[in-house]
Amino acid sequence: MRNRQKPDRKRTADKGFSIRSRIQYAKNGLLILRFLLTIAALVGCVFLWKGMRLRADLESVAFTESSRELRNPNRGFYCLYTFWINEEETDYQQLVKESYYKDKNTELTQIQICLQAYREGPISEKGLADIEALLCAVEAMDRQLIVRFLYDTDGQGEQHEPPSLEIILQHMRQLQPILTKKNRHIFLVQGLFTGNWGEMNGTRYDADEDLQRLAEQLAAATPPSTYLGVRIPAQWRRIMASESLTNVLDGRLCLFNDGMLGNESDFGTYRPENVVGEDVLGRRFPQEELDFQKELCRSVPNGGEVINSNPYNDFANAVAGLKERRVTYLNRDYDQAVLDKWKDAVWEGDDCFQGMDGYSYIERHLGYRLLIENVDLKYDERKNCIEVMVGLKNAGFAPMYKDPRIKLILYSEKDGQRPPIEMKCEIRELTGAEEADAVETAHARISLEKLERGEYEVYFRMEDPDTGKVIQMANEEDAQEYGYAIGKISLH
Repeated sequence: MRNRQKPDRKRTADKGFSIRSRIQYAKNGLLILRFLLTIAALVGCVFLWKGMRLRADLESVAFTESSRELRNPNRGFYCLYTFWINEEETDYQQLVKESYYKDKNTELTQIQICLQAYREGPISEKGLADIEALLCAVEAMDRQLIVRFLYDTDGQGEQHEPPSLEIILQHMRQLQPILTKKNRHIFLVQGLFTGNWGEMNGTRYDADEDLQRLAEQLAAATPPSTYLGVRIPAQWRRIMASESLTNVLDGRLCLFNDGMLGNESDFGTYRPENVVGEDVLGRRFPQEELDFQKELCRSVPNGGEVINSNPYNDFANAVAGLKERRVTYLNRDYDQAVLDKWKDAVWEGDDCFQGMDGYSYIERHLGYRLLIENVDLKYDERKNCIEVMVGLKNAGFAPMYKDPRIKLILYSEKDGQRPPIEMKCEIRELTGAEEADAVETAHARISLEKLERGEYEVYFRMEDPDTGKVIQMANEEDAQEYGYAIGKISLH
């Protein structure tokens, strides 16, 4: 019998292990090769995608400040017209046309509506219809309105206003449907129907409770977009002392001043220096009131009439005073002696207004005066978009109180105008006056996903929220069909 040699188990095991390892190594190699091929394919796709993406060449326009006159809503000089509502037949279309035939250059108008004929009771149906007809006729003149309801036009408020507060409140309630319907053209309502010339002085209804009830009812009779003005800062504080009115009137209750720059106290608007003891109206001394309204009028408007030619309204002092009060609008016809004094003065500042007469200088700075300071277009490759930034300044005496619609518009000869892109900007932070150098940036993003190769013109456009009118910018560059041309985009 032969002796068989026993197999070397270790060598057999090594041989099996080697085969399995080679198979595993081969599998691993295939996996690695597959992985590398996948990475290569992805890299190739990335390079191919990058090669297919649009590339952008950008061009921005430089802007220069201008001294030109601007016709913008809710600011500037206004004309004043008074209308008496009664039971007589009146053609308001013809009456307004005759009244306005010389008024070609204002955007604001003040209409005073006298309700003296109804001081004993409710406004008749005919009276209400006449008020609506009057507002329609003025609306057709394409003006924004400052409306004042009053019972007195002679400086005899107590004699002519209703004998009961309830009658005034009733009149406000009756007017609610009309004021709501016409709100698009009404910038603000001045006064609470009471006092001499509707200025809330010389009235029997001056107690805190009376002021608060009248203000509450007028707020209910008007849309939230309508500003309500009271004559002096002390009245504003006395009304807003009511906690229930704070939320209702905050951001709506404003000021009007028909004694502006008339003397050191604006003809009793502020507490005269010679008043001893407590002031029964709650007025503070002039500088305190000026500081108060300077802060208040960051968010609500102020305007009225300048009166009584004196050193306080000499041109240089007037410019400083109107800035400090943040004045948005002034009567174009009163006081003529003061206005003539401004026309004879000359602005001597080292800017684009140098050599301009004082009246024109003040006209250009009433309210807001926005200008484009700079434009920046940047291509963001990662987000595949173009960032557009437009720096804005306000050279006026006061802020823009109603947020405008700000749009970015692209135009190409091939596709025409593309849908507007909304621009975001804290425009009301531009308070003007002594902060005229402040800049707020309007920002928008243009996605390139849906754009094709070609040339695009970029336009900046700002519109009044109530009328849709284009806001004119205080730059040398003119607005075009789609707005102000701010740059060009070339996609290839």
